Amino acid sequence: MAIPTLIFLILLLHLLFASQPCHLILTSAVDGRWQLLQTSIGISAMHMQLLRNDRVVIFDRTDFGKSNLSLPNGKCRNDLSEGALKVDCSAHSVEYDVSSNKFRALMVQTNVWCSSGAITPDGKLVQTGGFNDGERRVRVFSPCSSRDCDWQEIPNGLAARRWYATNHILPDGRLIIVGGRRQFNYEFSPKNIAANTFNLPFLLETNDKGEENNLYPFVFLNVDGNLFIFANNRAILLDYVKNKVVKTYPTIPGGDPRSYPSTGSAVLLPLKNLKMADLQAEVLVCGGAPKGSFAQASRGNFIKALKTCARITITDPNPKWVMETMPLARVMGDMILLPNGKVLLINGAGSGSAGWELGRNPVLSPVLYRPDRKIGSRFKTQIPTTIPRMYHSSATLLRDGRVLVGGSNPHAFYNFTSVLFPTELSLEAFSPTYLDSKFNDLRPKIITPKSMSGIRYNKRTNIQVVITGKVAENLVSATMLAPAFNTHSFSMNQRLLVLGNDKVTTSGNSAYNIEVTTPSTHNLAPPGFYLLFVVHQNIPSQGIWVKLR
Repeated sequence: MAIPTLIFLILLLHLLFASQPCHLILTSAVDGRWQLLQTSIGISAMHMQLLRNDRVVIFDRTDFGKSNLSLPNGKCRNDLSEGALKVDCSAHSVEYDVSSNKFRALMVQTNVWCSSGAITPDGKLVQTGGFNDGERRVRVFSPCSSRDCDWQEIPNGLAARRWYATNHILPDGRLIIVGGRRQFNYEFSPKNIAANTFNLPFLLETNDKGEENNLYPFVFLNVDGNLFIFANNRAILLDYVKNKVVKTYPTIPGGDPRSYPSTGSAVLLPLKNLKMADLQAEVLVCGGAPKGSFAQASRGNFIKALKTCARITITDPNPKWVMETMPLARVMGDMILLPNGKVLLINGAGSGSAGWELGRNPVLSPVLYRPDRKIGSRFKTQIPTTIPRMYHSSATLLRDGRVLVGGSNPHAFYNFTSVLFPTELSLEAFSPTYLDSKFNDLRPKIITPKSMSGIRYNKRTNIQVVITGKVAENLVSATMLAPAFNTHSFSMNQRLLVLGNDKVTTSGNSAYNIEVTTPSTHNLAPPGFYLLFVVHQNIPSQGIWVKLR
């Protein structure tokens, strides 16, 4: 079949089924599979967080205008903010139940636009900042089994206004909130230890006049307990306790920005060999836009996005960036860690920058990055979606190994007609090739421990699995993934630990016992809820929730 004909058929299928509440599945000879879950959840998925009960909290902003989903029981929200509806009876947040493929309206009281969040050790979503009346708010969502739980808000929970800031969970369970527009500092939540802000000149130094290019900084907890903070085109290692920069990293070759609005993405690559004294940690930064792209796009000139990734060992005494070339240029893309240690690049545009109406040429094809392969063979293009996911789109990994994808609204309000990229209210799931049925005999099924079990630091732990096919014991490994808060092309708190296996023994009837050692310190893995997977020959099991304490 000719390629144009194939593309036409895929688009035709999408149009035929777009209004149906079904699970449309698109496949081809290219790796992966797309599934249309919901044609509309009523709001655009700008922010996304998976919770320990396999529900995903999603929200956009309260001053987009009236959404396509009403608040329940006649609820309405009063808003005196400029540009917002004074009385708004529509929802701007939903809870999506993965298992039932259903959703319900939630009520946020203040504006959560371009905010940040993290899961605390007790499993609550703590979300911070936003715009106007929401800029100093802290909001808490506690998972529950009923349909009654909703957002709770803490007025003046922040010491400074936080808009386009980044959160990270710390080894002691607190949250650090870094930066934000015109905020060259950081603070902590809750305020029981340190109530004030702490200056961070690095954020001022990386601020490009007229464009910024340092918002939503990429923040990762290093294995030594310090914070790796990347903004614009360079990074530092911060001792946040002493408010001291302990290392300055070189600028990425070429010097082009990777932070909002020249939005690239970044991940802390999987942490391996956790028992080694000289444990290494690597960061991968991909995509973005050349310097000046925001200003040029504002004038109608949409410059091609960056096609490079930069990789660095942040624990190296003399770290250097190593450059790689992606198959597709990408700005506003997301990078999602998969249970088998691969990285999925998804969403975004091929030119322009982040901002209202400033992106062009949607990148429909995800790309798989395989970090353990040699340079030149690490990228593999996946099957394309039919739905552009431009500015304000999002993605997150689910417990079953799929990647949930939603959002895209490059407009100041909800806009569905007479625009290049209409506001997108749908939800899709991307299934990597490891979910293909042809791998079912290699796929582990975790029998014990049971989901929601507690595990302790630096302990030998047994995992019992069933694998019906032939087992390669040296290719069996356990991994632990921290659920991430995703917005604006960055998954905050995303972290994958490779526990490996200390020993694999058979117990008959296709059952195997896998002995692993849990992470030894809070610096490696802050306390809280993780998804535990068993991976066999790169095929992961479904995850189970465990609580590390």
